[in-house]
Amino acid sequence: MRYNITGRNIKITQSLKDSISDKLSKLDKYFHEDTEVRVTLSVQKDDHKIEVTIPTKRHIIRAEEINKDMYTAIDLITDTIERQIKRYKTKLIDKKQSAPAFSDFFIREEGPDKEDEINIVKVKRFAVKPMDAEEACLQMEMLNHNFYVFLNSQTDQVNVVYKRNDSSYGQIEPEL
Repeated sequence: MRYNITGRNIKITQSLKDSISDKLSKLDKYFHEDTEVRVTLSVQKDDHKIEVTIPTKRHIIRAEEINKDMYTAIDLITDTIERQIKRYKTKLIDKKQSAPAFSDFFIREEGPDKEDEINIVKVKRFAVKPMDAEEACLQMEMLNHNFYVFLNSQTDQVNVVYKRNDSSYGQIEPEL
């Protein structure tokens, strides 16, 4: 795998680079050698954050870990990504369709664990009403939810607003 390591509010030392490549090299068995891995390290107050993004043909595998120690966060991120890869493998219907970024080991690996299976227990249907993002945020707060799906009155597309960890809001707009 090829690593693209960037830092925000932190100097990327050779020791950090070596630690990242050492820990993430455990994932080499799942990917081809030309797969690009984007790693972003950042420091905010006392929190050290690592974000890893691995684009594949049809999806993006992404994980982030926050810890008081950067090296501990690097250790934790590998397990998180490995769980996501195993979960993603169970979703592959046509191996030939989505497999170019993955190695033969990924395709031939044993079946999924029972605990990794996704079990949808409830389906909810509701009418999406046209409104602007601010009104959607108010509706979300009134319902005490973390996200809200609505029809954007300006673009006539389905959008999602969500509450971020820092108590601000985000909006997701689909690209068609």
